[in-house]
Order: sequence, then C-alpha cells, then structure tokens
Amino acid sequence: MTKPIQNQSFFLSSTAGDAMRTTLEEFVEDKDAFSPNTWRQLLSVMRICYRWAEEHGRTFFPISPADLRDYLSWLQSSGRSSSTIASHAALISMLHRNAGLVSPGTSPLVFRTLKKINRSAVVSGERTGQAVPFRLSDLSRLDARWAGSDRLQQVRDLAFLHLAYNTLLRVSELARLRVGDISRTEDGRIILDVAWTKTIVQTGGLIKALSSHSSQRLTEWLMISGLAAETDAYLFCPVHRSNSARINSARPLTLPALENIFLQAWREVGPATPAKKNKGRYQGWSGHSARVGAAQDMARQGYSVPQIMQEGTWKKPETLMRYIRNVDAHKGAMVDFMENGFN
Repeated sequence: MTKPIQNQSFFLSSTAGDAMRTTLEEFVEDKDAFSPNTWRQLLSVMRICYRWAEEHGRTFFPISPADLRDYLSWLQSSGRSSSTIASHAALISMLHRNAGLVSPGTSPLVFRTLKKINRSAVVSGERTGQAVPFRLSDLSRLDARWAGSDRLQQVRDLAFLHLAYNTLLRVSELARLRVGDISRTEDGRIILDVAWTKTIVQTGGLIKALSSHSSQRLTEWLMISGLAAETDAYLFCPVHRSNSARINSARPLTLPALENIFLQAWREVGPATPAKKNKGRYQGWSGHSARVGAAQDMARQGYSVPQIMQEGTWKKPETLMRYIRNVDAHKGAMVDFMENGFN
C-alpha cells in the first residue's frame, strides 16, 4: 500500500523508513533546483507509473528493475515513442537517486529493455518528430504583410516572431522577457539581457543582440502598445479586442497563446497544403519552428556547428544535428568524392 507525501505525487511503501521519507520530503522542498518543466514532467511520470503499479499489483516505490522493465514494456505496447519511454526511465531513476537509493536504471535488465525498445522503434520506422521550420524567407513574407498593420495583435505577433527567429530562444524563454531587459547600442539596435535559459543557468545570464530590422519591429510594438515606459511588464502581453494592450507584470503569455502566434502566421503566409503529418502533429508552424528554421538557415549559409550551438544554447552537438540533418545532405564528403572521382 502506498501513500502520498504532503500532497505531492511521490509515494512510499508502508515499510519505508523515516530516513527515506525525510530524504524525499527534502527533495520536494528543493524542487526549485529543477526547471518548472522538468518538475511537471516528473510529476506526470510519477502519476502514470503509480496508476500502472496499482492496476498490476506492483510496488511503485522503490521500484525493482524487473517491475521497471515491465512498466517500460507496457509503455511501448501503449504506443509511446522510444524517446518518451527513455524519459520515463530517466525520471524514475532521478527520483530513486534523490531518495538515496540505487537507481533501477543501472540494472542490465533495464538497460537491455531500453536497447530493445529503441531498436524495435528504429526498425519499425519510428523517426524523431521535428517542428516545421519557420525560415527567414517566411519571416520576410510575413513582415511584408503585417508591417504597419493597424491591428495591434499583428504588430505584437510580428515583433514576437522577429525575436523568436533572431534569438533562437525557446518560447518559454521569450515569454519571460521584460521591458527592463532591453538596452540599446549607439546605433539604436536592441540588446536583450536574458536571465537564464533551459541550458544556461548562471548569474551572468545571456546577452542577445537584435538586428536593426528586428529592433525596429520590437520598438514599434513597445511604442504603440504603451509598454515602453513599463519596465517591469512582460515584453509580450495580451491584446484586447478593443485593440489595446493589456499590460501585465504578474504573469507572461501562456504557451497556448504563444503557439497561436505561429498558427496565425501559418494561416497568413504558410503553404496552401499542410505539411506532411509527423508523429501525428507538426502540420504547421509551432513554438519550436523559428528555432529550427533559424538553425537550418545558418547551416545553409555555411556557419559552423559550434557557432549555431552558441546561438541556440545547445549543449550537445547531436541535439542540433537532429534539426539540420537534412540540410545540404547532398554535399557530404562521400558524395563530393564520388562526383569528382567517377569517370
């Protein structure tokens, strides 16, 4: 039998000792050491695994390697992708480590299970999903449509998309920006002081410079909306149907609201035919599209992988390579060798 700890989605068996319970409670108290998204994912995985354990008569926590193997296999049979299953295994292991326990993920049994799941997924044709790229040419077309619009929402959305493409920041990182994070160079271009990102959490933060064109669009939004003098307000706020900005310093725009900006852009200048469905989604631009499109555009222009990684704050080259894997694939070393050497 299992019980919740202080209304959190962590559970202990009735035989768990006080020391383990105390350790887990300290883990919950220190949740700010992790990003909000990581913590939400952890809670979600705990709920799913707990329900599975209840339904199948297994012990949820601590979970044995054999039970974790069966849980991961169940996820596969339920249609979860191999990357999702790997995330479940990693988060369950994270919980055990923070409880002072040996992670069940270190067991060869679990290692072989994950390897088998991944191999099965690859052989069956599963591919990592990727957002439809929002490229510089798309931004240019949209700029021609929305620049000077008398609709404040379009002024805001155009400024947002300029920042999304120019900075390669994630939408959650863009949403956190405040008016006070802006400074300017001598020629008027905007500098953004980004406090932290998913991969950069340090007191020095991150500095992002905007092009003159993107600086102009953001300045237009700030002036027309009345945000320019509101240093504590979030850079992007809701727009009322009366065509006025609802200046807000309490909370940023929600993820659905930000995703809707990409949806409206797709309706305005996107292709007439939806993109080929990828893993049940990605038929139009979404929150990651500007990040993907900017990375691909830089790769096409010959910028190096380290340069692109720095702009997008990627820590691992393989993460970036998933975005640019199809860019100039025909220019590989072997293709070049064959083209020049075949008689």
